[in-house]
Amino acid sequence: MPPPRGHSGLPKGWSENIIYLPAPSYSKKLSADKIKALVCLKSDLPPGAQIFTPSSPSLNVKITPISDSAHPAFGQNGLFANQHLLPDAFVLPYIGYVHDQADTDATSDYDLSLDRETGIGVDATKMGNEARFINDFRGVSAAPNAEFRDIYVDAGNGKVEKLVGVFVLSAGKSGKRAKGIARGQEILVSYGKGFWTERQSAEG
Repeated sequence: MPPPRGHSGLPKGWSENIIYLPAPSYSKKLSADKIKALVCLKSDLPPGAQIFTPSSPSLNVKITPISDSAHPAFGQNGLFANQHLLPDAFVLPYIGYVHDQADTDATSDYDLSLDRETGIGVDATKMGNEARFINDFRGVSAAPNAEFRDIYVDAGNGKVEKLVGVFVLSAGKSGKRAKGIARGQEILVSYGKGFWTERQSAEG
């Protein structure tokens, strides 16, 4: 059986108990209509739509153990820049198990919304790529240096997949983020206030 497209081994530091995915894994419970909302022909995209072809494993990042005892993820892992990443640069896609409400893990801390209209999410709890190791900025930095954006990725055979991508934040009007993310710097996003509200409710 040939390896999945774009797959060239596991990234250094990958967790053995997690399945590495170079491309999304779709739930068998997803209807054909919902899959059509995510996978379409390139010719169906609006003019000028950008299509990404990421490498797998990603050359932009490295999984690194967190050794700082003051870090909220101390003893776990974080995702760090493997090279200088400029403002607005595409870093890598967030890949995992694509599902809807019928197949949701309510205890997951790795589930992102992929298509709000159809209630589709992507969960990297048990399977995914390096993006699952991105930490929230709270307790680490004054602000995030990256964010999630919707993207289209080349799926081959004239088709594209709708995914969530990780991007370096723009420089901003003041230009204070003009340096982007330096090599060796941790990539940090905002999980959103909703994530922490739900987490506190669960812990309570």
